Amino acid sequence: MHKSGFVNLVGNPNVGKSTLMNLFVGERISIATFKAQTTRHRIMGIINDEDAQIVFSDTPGVLKPNYKLQESMLAFSESALEDADVLLYVTDPIEKIDKNNDFLQKVTRIKSPILVLINKIDLTDQAKLTELVEEWHNVLPQAEIIPISATARFNVDTVLRRIKELLPECPPYFDKDQLTDKPARFFVSEIIREKILLYYDKEIPYSVEVGIESFKEDTKIIRINAVIYVERDSQKGIIIGHQGKALKKVATEARKSLEKFFGKQIYLETYVKVDKDWRNSENKLNSFGYNPR
Repeated sequence: MHKSGFVNLVGNPNVGKSTLMNLFVGERISIATFKAQTTRHRIMGIINDEDAQIVFSDTPGVLKPNYKLQESMLAFSESALEDADVLLYVTDPIEKIDKNNDFLQKVTRIKSPILVLINKIDLTDQAKLTELVEEWHNVLPQAEIIPISATARFNVDTVLRRIKELLPECPPYFDKDQLTDKPARFFVSEIIREKILLYYDKEIPYSVEVGIESFKEDTKIIRINAVIYVERDSQKGIIIGHQGKALKKVATEARKSLEKFFGKQIYLETYVKVDKDWRNSENKLNSFGYNPR
């Protein structure tokens, strides 16, 4: 008997979905930072054993869209409700349950098993946690509620065991040695974007997209040309920094992470280009892979 299925993580921004998926998969598939809206795509991570294949999907945090990029991000999250064999609704003790009530109403209508994972339980006490579990039981009576801590790995294995129990009997969807559905170029752009999220303040990281112009892999080295797109000339100046120091720092840190990720020497060249209003351009968004269907 072999089990397979799609297990999709949804929830509001910054509740720990990416950290949790990376824990499940055992690899850094999703970038995870302390900033909201770090995840922009729907990213698959696949784990296999002899009798099961679990296809996890990390999704962007649910938000009310202000521009086309955020509309695509919300569509990725909503698409995860449609094809989930098991839905993981990730929350934490800080956010209000009705923060994104429209999305939550859609969750209440799905027929698949739902696990509500209350993450970051170290931020509350037992009495408040008991109260929170009761509140979630009222909102999603069909769901199982499991308190967890992704950073402390508390109850993560319990969740994994429960997922396996809930999966349907099915042959594997992907090759047993496949880890993700994304190409190498995707992870290059995500790792560079992660460094930008970490090193720049305010609106800058959210106005940035990374395109990979070339990716040439040899036996010992990968040569990469990457373009960092911004919306305004002033943002270009901030990304480059005085005498190019800020961009050099990002490129250096990205190169170190890429060498760890690919296990090879990396030669990375980065450029910055202004592309006004790319976040509202359907053509540009499609070229960057923001097409949820």
